[in-house]
Amino acid sequence: MHIPAFAALVLQCCLVHGAAALPLTPFRYEAQAQRHCPGDTVVWLNFKSGRYYLKGQQRYAMGLDGNFVCRSEARDSGYRRSLLGRR
Repeated sequence: MHIPAFAALVLQCCLVHGAAALPLTPFRYEAQAQRHCPGDTVVWLNFKSGRYYLKGQQRYAMGLDGNFVCRSEARDSGYRRSLLGRR
């Protein structure tokens, strides 16, 4: 097998099998998110800032640019935890 053909095959396998992110399922209410992910922590995801907040943080459930999501889905989608207002 030629090296360029092998490289194309490896690239195709990576694109098909490992590069897709898990879908993010946003919810308007915290209870809906908790039913969706019973074994995970529900966080408030601010889409504008790209950060998520844990319950107890000052900006949890605040603002118009956010929704409740599962923490694992937020992490897998590339969102970062906010360190502001940590209690």
